[in-house]
Amino acid sequence: MACDPMVVNVMIMMIICCLWTVVIFRASADVDDHVRLQHPLRKHDGSLSFLVVGDWGRRGNYNQSQVALQMGRIGEKLDIDFIVSTGDNFYEKGLTSEHDSAFEESFTNIYTAKSLQKQWYTVLGNHDYRGNVEAQLSQILRKMEERWICFRSFLLNAEIAEFFFIDTTPFVDKYFTDPKDQTYDWSGVLLRKNYLKKALQDLESALRESSAKWKIVVGHHTIRSAGQHGDTQELVNQLLPILEANSVDFYMNGHDHCLQHISSLSSSIQFLTSGGGSKAWRGDITELNEDNLRFYYDGQGFMSVELEPTNARIVFYDVFGEILHTWSASKDFSTI
Repeated sequence: MACDPMVVNVMIMMIICCLWTVVIFRASADVDDHVRLQHPLRKHDGSLSFLVVGDWGRRGNYNQSQVALQMGRIGEKLDIDFIVSTGDNFYEKGLTSEHDSAFEESFTNIYTAKSLQKQWYTVLGNHDYRGNVEAQLSQILRKMEERWICFRSFLLNAEIAEFFFIDTTPFVDKYFTDPKDQTYDWSGVLLRKNYLKKALQDLESALRESSAKWKIVVGHHTIRSAGQHGDTQELVNQLLPILEANSVDFYMNGHDHCLQHISSLSSSIQFLTSGGGSKAWRGDITELNEDNLRFYYDGQGFMSVELEPTNARIVFYDVFGEILHTWSASKDFSTI
C-alpha cells in the first residue's frame, strides 16, 4: 500500500526533531564545557541557508515587527535552515528572569512566521549583560521556547560550515573600568583573565581542528566597522590574529546598529555587520583606512547567507525586504 507523501514528510520531521533534542540535551549537560552542537543538513544538494539579525529586542518597536515580517518572507523564499542572532537580544537591560515578559513580547510574539520557527543560535550582547545573564542561558527558557539556543560561547557543526560563537562582551575593558551608571552581571565570567584565556584557547583549538569548507565566527561586537562604535580594539588585538591564522571566512556581528560589509585587505575574512534588527543610527559613519568598505547602510534590516560547498552568497535587505547589497564568492574568494 502506497504511503501518503505528506505523512512521510511529517514522520521525517518528527525524527529530526527527536534527534535534535538529544543533541541539545547532551551538549548542555555540563555548561562549563565548550558546547558543541550539530545541525544536520536536510537539503539534497548539501546547501545551507540562514538569516542573520542583531540588536532587535524592543517589543516590536523601532520597526522590529516590520523587520521580522520581511525576515519571514525571505526565510520562506530561501527555505532557511536556522537563524543567527548577533546579540543585544533584549533592551535595555536584558532579561530579569526566565519568566520576564520581555521574552514573549520581544521574541515569541514577534518572530511568528512559519519560516522563522527554526532554531535561533544566539550570542549575548552588552545590553544582555545588563540583566540576568543566566536567564537567557537557562534550560528553563529553552523548554519554554524550543527555538531558543543561547550559550556564552559554543560551536555549531552544520556539515559544510562550522560556526564558532564567541562571547565578546567580557573582552571590552570599559565595561569593567568605566561602566558609568550601568551594572553588568559578571557571574560566570570572573576571574576575567582566566575566562578570556580559556575562550581564546578553545576557539583557537576548534578552528585549528576544523575541516569545514566554511569557517564562520559569530560575536556581538565589531572587529572592523565604519559605524558609531567603530573597531573594537580589544578584539583587533586578541581575536583577529586567531581568525587570520586559521583561515576564517566570515566574522559576523551586531553592536553597530547598521548593515555593513567590509573586506579585509590582509586576509580572506569578510566582516559582516547585521545590527539593524530594530533601532538604527542615522548618519553615523567613519572612514576606514585599512580595509575595504564594500557596503554601509544606516537603517534597519537583516542579512541572508546561502552556502554551497564551493560558493557563498550574502544579501542585505532593508525594512521593506528590498535588496540593498549582494556579494558572491567562490571558495578561493575570487569575487563573482
